[in-house]
Amino acid sequence: MAHNRRLYTDQDFQEAMEKQTPIRVFQNDHMIGSGAVITRFDDVTVVLQAGVSEVAYHSRTACEFYEMKRR
Repeated sequence: MAHNRRLYTDQDFQEAMEKQTPIRVFQNDHMIGSGAVITRFDDVTVVLQAGVSEVAYHSRTACEFYEMKRR
């Protein structure tokens, strides 16, 4: 069964990026992205890529990021 793990710290984002786990992104309690992987991040922005030409830039402060894991 799948469950969500919220990404808070740089270490959380680094682990998700290395594992290439799918990420869900929420903003204002609405899901705005799902299934993309983290390609890079910094203190302000998280860059997600879902396909060859599907790149999205999200604010770290305005959005919530969740890693999908399998139990």
